[in-house]
Amino acid sequence: MQTQFRVALTHSPGLAAALALALGGIVGGAAAFGPLYAVIGLLALGVTLALLRSTEVGLLAVFAIITLLPFATLPFKAVITPNFLTMALVALTGVWVLRLLARPDAYELRVPALSLPLLGFLGLTLFSLVLGAHGLPDMSTLHNYAKFVMGVLLYFSLVNCVRTRAQARLVLRGLILSGGVAALVALVLWAMNDQLALSLLVSLGRIGYPTDGRVLRYVEDDTSGLERAIGLSVDPNSFGGMLALVVALAAAQLVARNPLLRRWLLGGIVTVMALALLLTFSRAALLGLVIAAAYLATVRYRRLWWIMLGAGLVGAVLLVSLGFAGQFVERMLSGVQFVDQAQQMRLAEFQNALTIIQRYPAFGIGFGQAPDLDLTAGVSSIYLALGQRVGLVGLVAFLGTVGAWFAQTIGALKNLDEERASWVLGCQAGIVAALAVGLADHYFFNIEFSHMVALFWGTMGLGTALIALPPDEAEVEQA
Repeated sequence: MQTQFRVALTHSPGLAAALALALGGIVGGAAAFGPLYAVIGLLALGVTLALLRSTEVGLLAVFAIITLLPFATLPFKAVITPNFLTMALVALTGVWVLRLLARPDAYELRVPALSLPLLGFLGLTLFSLVLGAHGLPDMSTLHNYAKFVMGVLLYFSLVNCVRTRAQARLVLRGLILSGGVAALVALVLWAMNDQLALSLLVSLGRIGYPTDGRVLRYVEDDTSGLERAIGLSVDPNSFGGMLALVVALAAAQLVARNPLLRRWLLGGIVTVMALALLLTFSRAALLGLVIAAAYLATVRYRRLWWIMLGAGLVGAVLLVSLGFAGQFVERMLSGVQFVDQAQQMRLAEFQNALTIIQRYPAFGIGFGQAPDLDLTAGVSSIYLALGQRVGLVGLVAFLGTVGAWFAQTIGALKNLDEERASWVLGCQAGIVAALAVGLADHYFFNIEFSHMVALFWGTMGLGTALIALPPDEAEVEQA
């Protein structure tokens, strides 16, 4: 191994120079910020080297960042400070593209049927971006839009990197376990004393996390009321939406004949994630999870109805024992009746979005500010956000692409064995959860939440990759 590494350095001056710069940066970081950051730097360097050698490591890193540290950035200022997710996505894409170029005899480029519609949708978003900014989008918007595009392109990375069942199992397990760890971190922070939790979250300011304002989150922003679980995702609603997708995917494995993990472990992970989702007090996330579970129970796994009933009873007991049952029920009812402040604001956003769509129906207003002084950009709904930002043309393109994906994956189910079918159904349930969450939240189509965009399209890419896997275990492992 050492000999191979030396040979690589000898024949690759660029790699040697990059390694020298990285080590120099670590030494400098140790001098400037202390030994802790030097240790973190060494760990990051090791992960980076592994990522540049293996697409499996890249995929695991991407999903770990999405669920655990979605807003983490480099601990120093630059003209544009890239976040960890962007760097991981760029590295992953670079590795599999270069691998295709270097070994075309061993790796063929996979171009799924949805490639053209998806690229067309991206083209429409670019057109709306330029049109809405009159040809000159500001740097901040361009930066966020570039992260959005990288998130969408994760679809192609999954399709081209997941080529065997072993790789599929690794990625699915990684996503489920990462979601479980993220939920566990959220529960620990939620159970802590507020001052201790606040100090821990503020300490992440060095890597791009907020250090003032609403660091801890409460229902209706009332610090004397219910605290909301946020984990390390900053926003409780986006955190709840992420959990809804991952729980839905894991729930399919919980009832599958041959689950990816031991059933008792899956049960524990699903329970932890579901509890964390409940404590986000995100009504949209809870609705999304219920609809996704109902989808699975209707399509194939009838016993999920009993599990849903049991989970509901357990959740009710926990809320009663924690003393939150009355407040939880009141929040759910006020949401349905649109009488609380958050729902009133959401109704105003809906009306504002509809007005924008009426004035700019074809291609929307782009990703900047609203062009009219009497209007405000931004709305808590994927579908209204799409209509507002990229117009009705973009909304139809999005719905058509997602609808085509469902038609493709549902049509493939009858030809899949039980194991692959459970994986594909999990991906479908995750997307169903995201689409249901999108009725009242916008995070899966928001250039400022690129990790949610990446999770959505990455899950779709994973589903596409799964239906293209070999039909049995007699497959040739890729080097």
